[in-house]
Amino acid sequence: MQNGYSGGLPERALEWIAGVGSRPVRVREVRRLPGSTSSALYQVRLEDGPESRDAVIRLYDNEQWLSQEPRLAAHESDALARSGLGRVPSPKLLGADLDGGACGLPAVLMTMLPGEVILKPLDMQSWLEGLAKALAEVHAVPAGDFPWTYFSYTDIDALKPPAWTGRRDGWAEAVSFVKNNRPEYEPRFIHRDYHPANVLWQGDAVSGIVDWPNACLGPAGADVGHCRLNLAQLYGVEAADAFLQAYLDYVGDAFTYHPYWDLLSLFDGLGEGPPQVYGGWAAFGITDLTSRIVTERIERYQASLIRRLGG
Repeated sequence: MQNGYSGGLPERALEWIAGVGSRPVRVREVRRLPGSTSSALYQVRLEDGPESRDAVIRLYDNEQWLSQEPRLAAHESDALARSGLGRVPSPKLLGADLDGGACGLPAVLMTMLPGEVILKPLDMQSWLEGLAKALAEVHAVPAGDFPWTYFSYTDIDALKPPAWTGRRDGWAEAVSFVKNNRPEYEPRFIHRDYHPANVLWQGDAVSGIVDWPNACLGPAGADVGHCRLNLAQLYGVEAADAFLQAYLDYVGDAFTYHPYWDLLSLFDGLGEGPPQVYGGWAAFGITDLTSRIVTERIERYQASLIRRLGG
């Protein structure tokens, strides 16, 4: 491929991919992958003589994200290596351009996992149980001395009820709780961006978990809470609660639920303005949500968390 760009992938990135392994390969096909909103993902077909295989390259092209975390490629590389120590179906690292010197942008090349994102499951309960079991396997990965550690995306000291809510008292209670009730936790290896659009399926079984650049040592409840927030927006409180119960069933005494992490994950997931439909869902068939529906579901979910504070 010598046309300067192929599928939007720069020629210098193609040249880097071809030389990453122990012997050169040919890059035959390039396809932009759907759903990614914070980096550029491409599927590439690699040929080595008569054999071919598919891989994925992520180019970190979000300047704001890179300014906040300039070592994103190193972070994801470490996360892929760590996830491989357990039973997690995660991509295998093939190579990394940590500073973008070769590709023009920091990049990670990894194996491509089989399967597809499913956001309209035929059997919701079975699907939720599969999500929960896969997350339990992430949290069972040996934490060891993984160098990346959890931090909240929210400035907790500056928390206040969102301007758009009609339930200001309920949100004020949530703010007060988060500011004054941070629980102790046992650090675990967590994905930090675990939600249905980052999980691949073959049939009714999880075949892969992708998008690892935020993985860290932190509270398992942060993963549970982030996934619950996504489920509440996609399907409602009942789905979020069913996922939690399935996760509790899988992990048993290894996890103690605390609503703090759900509430903090909720604040972490809110933007500065009113709630909007996540842009990545449309690529996977979710086209019937509106900002009004998402806002109503977030309000109901938040109210359900406040009720848990009394239980």
